[in-house]
Amino acid sequence: MIDFTWKIFSQTGNLETYLLMKEIEREYQETTDINFNELIQTDSPLS
Repeated sequence: MIDFTWKIFSQTGNLETYLLMKEIEREYQETTDINFNELIQTDSPLS
């Protein structure tokens, strides 16, 4: 999804498309951080 929004932004220069891409990146990072933190908090060892 980020690649798509970047491609559209690079072709059009539309600022709203760039802002959408940054919002998607931020949400992806937050989700990744949450998933990583949940993994760290588990009591079971990793295999």
